[in-house]
Amino acid sequence: MAEILVVRSKVKDAAKGMNVAGDFADALSVQVQSLVNDACRRAKENGRSTVKARDL
Repeated sequence: MAEILVVRSKVKDAAKGMNVAGDFADALSVQVQSLVNDACRRAKENGRSTVKARDL
C-alpha cells in the first residue's frame, strides 16, 4: 500500500457533519499523490526543480 498523504482526523474535520468511511482517506491519498505527480511533471517540463502552486 502507498504512503498515506492525508491526515485522517483532518479529513473528518473537513467533512463537517458527515460520517467518513474508513477507506476514504486511502482513496483521497491516491488522488493527492496523482496531483503531486502531475505537478512535478509540469515543473520539470518548465525547467524547474521547485514545484509551485501554479503547477496544480
